Amino acid sequence: MKSTVENLDPARIKLTVEVPYEELEPSLDAAYKEIGSQVQIPGFRRGHVPPRVIDQRVGRASVIQEAVNNKLPDFYRDALNDSGRVPLGQPDIEVTELVNVTGPQGGQLAFTAEVTVRPEFELPELGGIDVTVDAVEITDADVDTELDNLRARFGSLKSVKRAAKTGDFVTIDLKAVIDGEEVDSVSGVSYEIGKGNMLEGLDDALVGLKADGSTTFTTKLAGGEHAGEEAEVTVTATAIKERELPEVDDEFAQMASEFDTVEELREDLRAQAAERKTGDQAIAARDALLEQLRDAVSFDVPESVVEDEIKQHLQAEGKPEGDPHADEIRDDVTSGVRDQILLDVLAESLDVSVTQDELLEFLMQTAQQYGMEPAQFMQGAQQAGQIPAFVFEIARNKSLAMALRHVTVKDSNGEAVDLTEFIGSDELDAEAAAEAGAAAAAQAAEDEVVVSPADADEAADSGSSASSASADSADDAE
Repeated sequence: MKSTVENLDPARIKLTVEVPYEELEPSLDAAYKEIGSQVQIPGFRRGHVPPRVIDQRVGRASVIQEAVNNKLPDFYRDALNDSGRVPLGQPDIEVTELVNVTGPQGGQLAFTAEVTVRPEFELPELGGIDVTVDAVEITDADVDTELDNLRARFGSLKSVKRAAKTGDFVTIDLKAVIDGEEVDSVSGVSYEIGKGNMLEGLDDALVGLKADGSTTFTTKLAGGEHAGEEAEVTVTATAIKERELPEVDDEFAQMASEFDTVEELREDLRAQAAERKTGDQAIAARDALLEQLRDAVSFDVPESVVEDEIKQHLQAEGKPEGDPHADEIRDDVTSGVRDQILLDVLAESLDVSVTQDELLEFLMQTAQQYGMEPAQFMQGAQQAGQIPAFVFEIARNKSLAMALRHVTVKDSNGEAVDLTEFIGSDELDAEAAAEAGAAAAAQAAEDEVVVSPADADEAADSGSSASSASADSADDAE
């Protein structure tokens, strides 16, 4: 097979492939057998029809079509591998020449394939990248916040008759109207004022509202088929409650923790706050590294990939192609595709692999986010062909963690930051791999059947008897 590559633009190539008859011949032979097993021709048994008869009765063109359809994907894949480019979509293939349809067998198969490919670019040397994150500083205020969060877990709610304020829990009814038509409504929802995790403007609307009071505000809907659209939302507070927190004393420390005194509890909360902020450092370092990589590389995002992503997004929201929402999300989609391409190249450069355990953990967490049974979610993902996309997502996230091992991370005080707890290390990976190999070898040894000398003699006798029986059977057959 001979193939050539033509660069149509930085993100699209044209492959021209020529396959001599000899390379297609095995597939043609298989096609003759397949067609011969399907047709009934007088004078011949199924599966034993000579090729020349098939050519006469069915037509050589049908055989060639069968052979080409079966083998063309392999020829395309081989040509793409030879090009060294990574596809980002399905190819547009055109067959330009077929082997001889009439006359003697021979000729060649030729076709072209145009496909969008991943842009090529060079990543910067990770060892030359410096990342700075905020230093971990734990104040008494941080400890007080941790303590208040703990107290909230053991608090109780009490109804109040006053106007609602930030921190109160309110039971609300919501009704959304667009152009005079009600498009959504919910009732009896419990919401903590100040959380800001429902609708923009809801907190401001609720503050000052009394039980059974209503007010209307304008906002963009956050979910459903009208997500992102502006609506008039009427909210009614049916109940208002405030949380009563327990007193901070030794009795509370004993009830809420393993410690006997408040002082011991506060020290533990200080350590927890420090650990949490160190985790925040890892997240900040990851985000800072990604931002530096974005600035260091330059490539054009393939427009066709962006359009496909937008189309899928609109379909998921039940919107038609050409909906104005497409223009609203175009910049975000383009940035997302760009990051995916960047991280895919980073993952390849670091030889990132995804283990079965990592995939299962990801699937379990995703199922939990969607409120689905893990087995049901995994089955649905597999049937929808989403597993490869999930593997890519895990590898992208992993690539940043592994890349952080090679960069210099310092805090705002100029001190080196050790993120090994969060990003691991090459040494720990090697140790884990060695332990896994040793465990597998030990398990394989345990699975081997240990035979005593007496058992071995018995097995040998059985084997001899079996051999004799086989020989006798063969003699009888003769």
